[in-house]
Amino acid sequence: MKDLKNPELKRELLIFGLMSIIFGALGLLVFPAAGLLGLGAGLAGGGLHLWCQHRRYREIAALSRSIDRILHGQDQLLDDSTEGELAILRSEIRKMTVQLRESADLLQKDKQELSQALADISHQLRTPLTSMNLTVSLLPGAREEDQRLRLTRELKRSLERIDWLVETLLKLSKLDAGVVRFEPEPMTAAELTERAVRNLRIPMELREQQLQLDLADAALTADPAWTAEALGNILKNCVEHTPAGGTLSVTARQTPIYTELTVTDTGPGIDPADLPRLFERFYRGKDAGEHSIGIGLALARQIIAAQNGTVQAANNPGGGARFVIRFYSGTV
Repeated sequence: MKDLKNPELKRELLIFGLMSIIFGALGLLVFPAAGLLGLGAGLAGGGLHLWCQHRRYREIAALSRSIDRILHGQDQLLDDSTEGELAILRSEIRKMTVQLRESADLLQKDKQELSQALADISHQLRTPLTSMNLTVSLLPGAREEDQRLRLTRELKRSLERIDWLVETLLKLSKLDAGVVRFEPEPMTAAELTERAVRNLRIPMELREQQLQLDLADAALTADPAWTAEALGNILKNCVEHTPAGGTLSVTARQTPIYTELTVTDTGPGIDPADLPRLFERFYRGKDAGEHSIGIGLALARQIIAAQNGTVQAANNPGGGARFVIRFYSGTV
């Protein structure tokens, strides 16, 4: 009887009952037996309609309760319904519920990653800031020129480290937000490599490291500045892990499908345990340097991936690390 409180059902029953009475009365006036039969059929039809509507509203009420439990955080799965319109509605609500749960899980994951990233950034900034505070406290007591110069150089190194960290994090943030507009241009592998090693010439000379190039006539289409940044970060990693007097090499080859750049060094190679996580942000491997932050390779991978490319790291059979970069001419 609760269904009779529903205004829509009450209105339908009232209309159905009035029509049955009217047509039944007219039938009694014309042909009494047919009128009684029509009136009975009308009442039976009204009862059948009431039963069908009762089932429908019962399904709707169950669906409402399930949605309410979902909204209150309970793990509730919607049961299948065999009725036409309700089955479609239940199916769509089920899809929406799954999407909302997935969105909530992704949001929670993003919050955790953001919290971890902020902690990592804070840690990376704290180290040079602590060094700068210590250096500044020592400067007033430095009486000799050599000592003051040494402390000043230490301050400069710390500032450069902070500047590089902030600039790299800003680049990563722009890539994450999708606001970077790449401007691809045709260029040769030689032009790209020359641009990438420009800032590494002096560190390589100080380490007496050699750079061997075998680029042939390979060419690619990519954003010159961003791609040089990516290749430069990979080369920088190789420079830092190659001992004095070592050798770095960059080779290139072009196929109808992709242009491949391979960077190798004569260092100790990459620890096998580090390979799966080498391109993760803020990941520092077992052989990471003292000033390693762990975002250079992550930035390189993101730049390359955003331009329809891939990058992989491995160890050379004869020793040393190997990075293979591919820029595809089509979608992969």
